[in-house]
Amino acid sequence: MSASASTTTSAPKNVRRIAQIVHLRPSQVEAYKACHAAVWPEVLQQIRDCNIIDYSIFFDNERTLFATFKYVGDDYEADMVKMAANPRVREWWAMTDGMQESPVEGAVGSAEGPGWWKGLEEVFYTA
Repeated sequence: MSASASTTTSAPKNVRRIAQIVHLRPSQVEAYKACHAAVWPEVLQQIRDCNIIDYSIFFDNERTLFATFKYVGDDYEADMVKMAANPRVREWWAMTDGMQESPVEGAVGSAEGPGWWKGLEEVFYTA
């Protein structure tokens, strides 16, 4: 970001853009959309409390879910531990993980293992 751009925006200085994918089971498309149309308030609050903003999930209408969000905190790993410690978030993950298939080798769920959603490498960005 150029110096002039930083004076015209109110975005935090340390923004980390994150993109991830996971696969949706074809039989679960409507259930997944329905639960995300009414995300539990405790889950939304925990997302905010863990310094995540501008969070979107897109569906390619075949099987892939694409998520993107911005992390604006100072310690991503600690915030993700905090997220995983919330029982209501773990309940949400158990429900949504059952609707998905992870592309991550060895994945067992969102709450444990090497990760459920596959992280993507950013190869281009322009503001």
